[in-house]
Amino acid sequence: YIHFCIDKEDPKKRGKDVCGYPLSIFFIVVNEFCERFSYYGMRAVLVLYFKHFLQWDDDLATSIYHTFVALCYLTPILGAIVADSWLGKFKTIVYLSIVYTIGQVAMAVSAVHDITDSNRDGTPDNMTFHVALSMVGLFLIALGTGGIKPCVAAFGGDQFSEHQDKQRRTFFSVFYLCINGGSLLSTIITPILRGQECGIYSQQKCYSLAFGVPAALMVVALVVFIVGSGMYYKAEPEGNIMLDVCKCIGFAINNRYRHRSNQYPRRQHWMDWAEEKYDKLLIAQIKMVLKVLFLYIPLPMFWTLFDQKGSRWTLQATTMNGYFGKLVIQPDQMQIFNPILILTLVPIMDSVIYPLIKKCGFNFTPLKRMTVGMFLAAMAFVCAALVQVEIDKTLPVFPSASQSQLKLLNMGSSAVTVNLPGNESLTLNAAQVCRLIHNTIRFVNGMNMPVNVTTSAVDLGLIEPFYYSTYSTIKNGETKFSLLSGSQSCEYIKDFGFGGSYTFFIPSTFVFGPDCQDSITVVEDIEPNSVHMALQIPQYFFITAGEVMFSVTGLEFSYSQAPSNMKAVLQAGWLFTVAIGNFIVLIVAEIAKLPNKWAEYVLFASLLVLVCIIFSTMAYFYTYIDPSEIEDQFSKKVDEDEDDKDKREKAEIKMVRRDSAESYDDSYKQSNM
Repeated sequence: YIHFCIDKEDPKKRGKDVCGYPLSIFFIVVNEFCERFSYYGMRAVLVLYFKHFLQWDDDLATSIYHTFVALCYLTPILGAIVADSWLGKFKTIVYLSIVYTIGQVAMAVSAVHDITDSNRDGTPDNMTFHVALSMVGLFLIALGTGGIKPCVAAFGGDQFSEHQDKQRRTFFSVFYLCINGGSLLSTIITPILRGQECGIYSQQKCYSLAFGVPAALMVVALVVFIVGSGMYYKAEPEGNIMLDVCKCIGFAINNRYRHRSNQYPRRQHWMDWAEEKYDKLLIAQIKMVLKVLFLYIPLPMFWTLFDQKGSRWTLQATTMNGYFGKLVIQPDQMQIFNPILILTLVPIMDSVIYPLIKKCGFNFTPLKRMTVGMFLAAMAFVCAALVQVEIDKTLPVFPSASQSQLKLLNMGSSAVTVNLPGNESLTLNAAQVCRLIHNTIRFVNGMNMPVNVTTSAVDLGLIEPFYYSTYSTIKNGETKFSLLSGSQSCEYIKDFGFGGSYTFFIPSTFVFGPDCQDSITVVEDIEPNSVHMALQIPQYFFITAGEVMFSVTGLEFSYSQAPSNMKAVLQAGWLFTVAIGNFIVLIVAEIAKLPNKWAEYVLFASLLVLVCIIFSTMAYFYTYIDPSEIEDQFSKKVDEDEDDKDKREKAEIKMVRRDSAESYDDSYKQSNM
């Protein structure tokens, strides 16, 4: 039982503390962990859902993925304005979390193939329904996750009293640990759930479960947050500084335009045209912010490369071998290296690398760190291009749009010679198949009796004499097939790798029994992926090292160069660069249309190197400032102006008194006379 009371001296104290921390923050920490698990878990499998469930090509899947990510980084600006100017942080988090939860549930429902699978063949018959529902779900998720992003951390900070600075710092450390912990666990778990097979009428990859678990975690996050409602300190909305900044900038631009004639004297800075309406201190603060925002102009290119680890790199991993000994890594699980490396590299950078560089006498300023981070990200894409070159060597040559492929099967017991016009004669031995490319497996029955082929996951059905089964998907690993014909049976075992395509030919000479395994002819239409996923680790290392040097340092630099009341403006600007970076991916993916994927990786790396050079030039001419000193100068000037004003007023009062006294004396003298 906990008794809640409001301390008249400290309105933030609404209940007892636990180990020196407000009890309310434990609900906030659990909420953040569940919400991050929900977001990153859904996002980990999203691009494969587009490609394999909605059957989109790589470019369309990549474009929609990055559109979604861009929206997730645009909506925080809206969420911050709503929270600070209208609803307050608590109500904003609750309302948008409800929207967020509805979106996650919509995504889970959109991935249930049985809803529109009327013929029960495992493929949705009305793909429009699934596409529309998933797009609505993604929009609601983007609105929810982006809207609460700037509120939750700030709301947690509000729970601490003025004397709890140490506890507040610890809270933020634990808070961001929960973000990385939720990301790490969800990136491991949801791809495993996706790899399972589920369904009401037919078994398919379980995207509904992979989206359903994050939806359930979002429900938990919402419930936990609401349960702690009575313990929270809920600050009233006090207005959003971003609105004031936008109004001030807008007035300056408008005022400058109205006084564009040469008859008006020029001013030192275009923001000085706002002096007629706004305080000089606010104008000076905006000038400092604009100076930092100018440096943000080249930054979106870094995020263009960074966020492709969830799209292009995941698609690249689908063409690779995921066997790490007995451990099997799914393509969308490779993203776990990012949070693992973040948790490893951040302390190493802060405790070893940066002090060592400083000891060597090199002035490794924040802007120099950011430049190196951009260069490392470019190197990551060079590594991705080299990996892609190795993958391309193992891929089959598919026919072009003007070509076709023909598959020839000899079901007889003797060799057959085939003559095709314009081609050399081809001899097919008995029970031999000529190569054809497909994505899955099928059985061909060369006997004069029907055969029923089943596995624990897929029922290939009854195959009529001299006929074939439909193609079916078999997951990697060992699979046992049962071949039945009347009372006769055969157990056939095959170990499948990643990405292989096979045709199993049952010859006319096939005999049921314990030795039937050797009688079936296997043709690899597409060889299993042979390039190992471990080759992606260097590119993940470079991109994460770049993130640590670019993102962490960038936020630190931005905060050090901006006034204390302008942090939210810079946070909004920083998130905006992430959104723009994801939109750049859309432009390149849709316009470039490069035939080779490795060439696209090289293009992105080259663009970032170019931007890196531009940014380093801008950084060279940048002059570091101390915003607090500038603000103090304005404060002193204001105080001096007020002192001068007081002195003038006192002098005027004395002058009035003296004039009054003189006037009184004159009047007295006149009266006496």
